[in-house]
Amino acid sequence: MNKLDQLKTMTTIVSDTGEFEEIKKYKPTDATTNPSLILAAADKSEYQFLVNDALAYGKKMAKNPEEELTLVFDKIFVNFGLEILKIVPGRVSTEVDARLSFDVEGSVKKARSLIALYEKEGINRERILIKLASTWEGILAAEILEKEGIHCNMTLLFSLCQAIGCANAKATLISPFVGRILDWYKKAEGKDSYPPAEDPGVKSVTQIYNYYKKMGYKTVIMGASFRNTDEILELAGCDLLTIAPKLLEELHNAEGPVPLKLDAEVAKKLPIEPIKMDEKTFRWMLSEDAMANDKLAEGIRNFSKDIVKLEKKIKERIAQTK
Repeated sequence: MNKLDQLKTMTTIVSDTGEFEEIKKYKPTDATTNPSLILAAADKSEYQFLVNDALAYGKKMAKNPEEELTLVFDKIFVNFGLEILKIVPGRVSTEVDARLSFDVEGSVKKARSLIALYEKEGINRERILIKLASTWEGILAAEILEKEGIHCNMTLLFSLCQAIGCANAKATLISPFVGRILDWYKKAEGKDSYPPAEDPGVKSVTQIYNYYKKMGYKTVIMGASFRNTDEILELAGCDLLTIAPKLLEELHNAEGPVPLKLDAEVAKKLPIEPIKMDEKTFRWMLSEDAMANDKLAEGIRNFSKDIVKLEKKIKERIAQTK
């Protein structure tokens, strides 16, 4: 077996793309998208039918121009999700507007509206993960949504305190960003690379994985945002890994053994003490972690920028239909 096929025997593989042909090629269980991926895909001619359908939906359903923009925007995200669900046997992740990252009520409302659009198309909410930023407010929103049977994928996660908060909220899944952690440390420490086992992103996810399994949390971990295949292989055994097409291709073409690196039974025997997490502890631990603080804020800014770009394109398209 190639390395990708071996990895699939111990970890659920998720495709990190909005490109349908790439998803078909590698046969992942699940798929995840974000505003940046949707923005890139929505510009391509082969996906215009999804954009046009959303424009028609907004025009038909909206009572005013502001509502029309919101409806079109949400429907584009859901339309991409619907197409992906025709390909993958599992779930698709759809992201809440990053500008709501500090708005509990706004995040809950947006999540409910996205789920309603999916359910209107006959998709059971069990097949949808709503992506929320792992801010304190995002965690509170997830706690509310999970009680309603709306499952959450906690994104932009860079630290143990965020991971513990999400698990306490009974979030379905967390997505720690391995590569972005590596990016920060390379810049901060002036290094070009790290040995795979010493990669700061790998070490962070390993710490979170061991803590979760030791404490018996039901929340699962999906390593995300990889920069190279070494990072991925160092996390073999993680519950899930979401991987971009380029790295899926490299793993598919690579031969050699893939040893198990993360093991729940081993983690349960480690001498790890529980950390009591409340809002004060969360905010203090996050502020003490320069990397997590920087990357969380940067991630929210960048996703927000891409949302604004996509909104601008939608506004132009709406104007053309008048």
